[in-house]
Amino acid sequence: MSKQDVRFIELSARDRAKGLLDAGSYRELLEPFDFVMSPWLEPQGIVPQADDGMVVAQGTINGRRSVVVAIEGVFQGGSMGEISGAKMAAALDLAAEDCANGKITQAVLCLETGGVRLQEANLGLAAIADIHAAIVNLRRYVPVIGIVAGTVGCFGGMSIAAALCSRLIVTREARLGLNGPQVIEQEAGIAEYDSRDRPFIWSMTGGEARARNGFVDYLAEDSLQDIRSAVIDFIEKGRPESLRCERYDEFLNRLVSFDTSKQVNADMVTELFAEGA
Repeated sequence: MSKQDVRFIELSARDRAKGLLDAGSYRELLEPFDFVMSPWLEPQGIVPQADDGMVVAQGTINGRRSVVVAIEGVFQGGSMGEISGAKMAAALDLAAEDCANGKITQAVLCLETGGVRLQEANLGLAAIADIHAAIVNLRRYVPVIGIVAGTVGCFGGMSIAAALCSRLIVTREARLGLNGPQVIEQEAGIAEYDSRDRPFIWSMTGGEARARNGFVDYLAEDSLQDIRSAVIDFIEKGRPESLRCERYDEFLNRLVSFDTSKQVNADMVTELFAEGA
């Protein structure tokens, strides 16, 4: 597959992984024909997917040993269940084990997910917690690079996984937030957050807004070539000296000073986090 002028958003999870890895180096672990799938969906009348919507691939990126884990957003909204979560967590744990043994392995996560799979509830939550721990463990050795491209976005517990990444790449079409628009509208009311107001949603949680407010490291074009180049650049730079998630005291102090009696808008968010970069 040529990496020239290919829209990243239009690629499946498997093609994203193949596109990020060097040509000819792709090797998938627990591929669909291994039939490692969720046992919980079929009893609930949901057709399972043979890879449970999670692609784990080994190979090289710019000649460096790498693992790419990509979530298939079109399967159950990229939701995380017991099997899919275990696949991602195990891949990161094995990469950390390799790094500890001198086999330095880079990690890239393609995050298109609404968070926990409701049909698997606590099993999904436990899996996401394992992913968080695995990211923190691996980033001691190498930068863990996250990518959120669209159109599902990255929400719920997996938005915390994105925040834990050493580097985060987004496109303008991406969305990143702890709670999805429909969840906020359901809990706080349409006057607070209208999930059908697309310009408003993207002005708050879209990739461009997140980049402007310092919550991501690179705003990419919707291009496989551009995203891959950014990944290579971050791999070459190595682990950052500091991480956003380590600045929680600073961010909490800003949130405490925010006037929640007023309807929030994009300008207020930018003012609040203007120095977030």
